Amino acid sequence: MQDLLLSIYLFLKSGHVIFMVFWLAGLFMLPRQCIYMLDHAPGSEGEAKWAVRMGKLRKIILTPSMIIVWVLGLTMAATQGFFSAGWLHAKLTLVLLLTGYHGWLVAQTKKMARGERPLTEARLRLIGEVPGLLLIVIVLLVYLKPF
Repeated sequence: MQDLLLSIYLFLKSGHVIFMVFWLAGLFMLPRQCIYMLDHAPGSEGEAKWAVRMGKLRKIILTPSMIIVWVLGLTMAATQGFFSAGWLHAKLTLVLLLTGYHGWLVAQTKKMARGERPLTEARLRLIGEVPGLLLIVIVLLVYLKPF
């Protein structure tokens, strides 16, 4: 039985990491796609192409990956009884922030697809760094388990 639980845990962990990479890759790409869209006038053919690309990224990669990361992560935590670990509480807080960032960024891209320009190129470049910074802290929490 112990071997079965271990193999399930390793499968969950592998899937969690794989889909976390997909999710973060999408979060790195989406602000960059917004920057490319800024080069096209609202209502133009170029803007329409970028709107389609961003929509596909959100629907095919970003949101499904985020959901899978949450499901596998919570399942792992429940399987191993990690809910009492302080580092996990900190990690969950940061992943909640990342999830909020995801939702906010999706809302901004939908505005852009409607022809609005809520963010400048400089701001998009700056916010594009958010996932990387959160990733660094999350990985340190997971591997170092400081508390």
